[in-house]
Amino acid sequence: MYKYADFDEAFVRTRAAQFRSQVERRIDGSLTEDEFRPLRLMNGLYLQLHAYMLRIAIPYGTLSSRQLRQLAMIADRWDKGYGHFTTRQNIQFNWPKLSDVPDILDALASVHMHSIQTSGNTIRNVTADHFAGAAADEIEDPRPVAELIRQWSTDHPEFQFLPRKFKIGITGSPNDRAVTRAHDIGLRMVRGGSGAVGFEVIVGGGLGRTPMIGQVIRPFLKKEDLLPYLEAIVSTYNVMGRRDNKFKARIKITVFENGIEAFRDAVEARFEQVRREFGGTDQKVLAEIEGQFAPPAFRTAPVTGYDEARAADPAFRSWTDTNLTAHRAPGHAIVTVSLKAHGTTPGDATSAQMRLLADLADRYSHGELRISHEQNVILPHVHRSDLPALYVALKTEGLATANVGLISDIIACPGMDYCSLATARSIPIAQGIATHFKAIGLEQEIGRLKIKISGCINACGHHHVGHIGILGLDRAGVENYQITLGGDHTERAAIGDKVGPGFAYDQVVPAIERLLRAYLALRDHPAETFIDAFRRLGPDPFKAALYPEEAARDAA
Repeated sequence: MYKYADFDEAFVRTRAAQFRSQVERRIDGSLTEDEFRPLRLMNGLYLQLHAYMLRIAIPYGTLSSRQLRQLAMIADRWDKGYGHFTTRQNIQFNWPKLSDVPDILDALASVHMHSIQTSGNTIRNVTADHFAGAAADEIEDPRPVAELIRQWSTDHPEFQFLPRKFKIGITGSPNDRAVTRAHDIGLRMVRGGSGAVGFEVIVGGGLGRTPMIGQVIRPFLKKEDLLPYLEAIVSTYNVMGRRDNKFKARIKITVFENGIEAFRDAVEARFEQVRREFGGTDQKVLAEIEGQFAPPAFRTAPVTGYDEARAADPAFRSWTDTNLTAHRAPGHAIVTVSLKAHGTTPGDATSAQMRLLADLADRYSHGELRISHEQNVILPHVHRSDLPALYVALKTEGLATANVGLISDIIACPGMDYCSLATARSIPIAQGIATHFKAIGLEQEIGRLKIKISGCINACGHHHVGHIGILGLDRAGVENYQITLGGDHTERAAIGDKVGPGFAYDQVVPAIERLLRAYLALRDHPAETFIDAFRRLGPDPFKAALYPEEAARDAA
């Protein structure tokens, strides 16, 4: 893991001290709320429906056990005993008092964390594959490059006031778990013809009110050219991007309106100017960073007790079937800890759960954790001999739910329960779906399925790329939920299609049940997933299940 250098330490401490002064001036009335707003947003502080919300960066989703314990302490001391992990691999505290925020920032700085650039029209927290550094399918660990991008983009003087917010995602695996095609810039590590590792560079992705899948601007970019090429893209966007209409200010609109070829030409011209200015300094920094991401000393002992525990305990066997992923080191597994126990709020973790996870990371995972964009926690390096004991320990805090990738493993934004932008509730819909399908016993039979829920058009719940997407809207003061089908966040990225009119709040769960019962009847074989069946059959049979009265009229 990356550890702060003296520069990082001084920079974060200075920013925290600056914000302390700004908060004091807001409290004593020297600053109005309008004057304070851009200052607090530069430090990740929002004013939500009920209170301030502080968004803390977890760069490329990597946490140490020490950092997670500090987050637990913050939750207890200055919040309500829990935090919320987001689709940007951040954590949000929803109830801090303004007067306490400077103390929180100081507490974060002491464990090499901050909230800088988690808001505002700047380059936000760089996200990465949550299995980075552990996955069996990985070409190379992308986190050193993600850290290099973080350092380059933090307080970059040219990019603090972009036309709109800007997001970069990176993966080192051919199986895209970082949603790269829905980012302003997506980076996929690939091998060139000589076998050297470089990047496929994607631009112009994004969700929100105008969802678009990103386009490839460079199929292969040498690693040493990455930072100058990123600088060329962002500086080109900074000049060409619209500032007359915030809804048309994202880079996806810039690329769409100008065309990918014209945008590429402008980027390439700028790249030729910029690359000379770097002179290899960034590669020296990258080499230093890479030294901090050396893999841990993996245990080489044979696996014992694992197969016996699976045979003896059906619940443990079910958990291992859903929550484990292949690790690159023999005898190890990547463990995804579900924060989606049936009926709970997706992504919420109590302080007690955080402390337990920190302890288990020290005991079984070399002190490392990851946060996924799917709002779960990962223990990346667990020897399979330790899995039975780990499972028993997770059960003590309700963290052993065997549902990763299933219908109850739902992504959901905070919705109207917290967010001032939301137009409908997300959390109760997610809870209702999860508990209903558990109660009727169909969760395992349905199998792999991605449901994503957003409480407004801003799409923080990624509903556009859900196999089933649910968007909550306000229709004349009444919650109304649109359903989209066929979205995908992987290397086969696709935007889901709206299939018909929306549903009232109490109609959503019955509609989803009709949809999935139709899928079970239509699938070719038990291994055919919902998304594969949808691609094979098209939307019509699923639309008929969602709107049976309309289907009956058409048949008549």
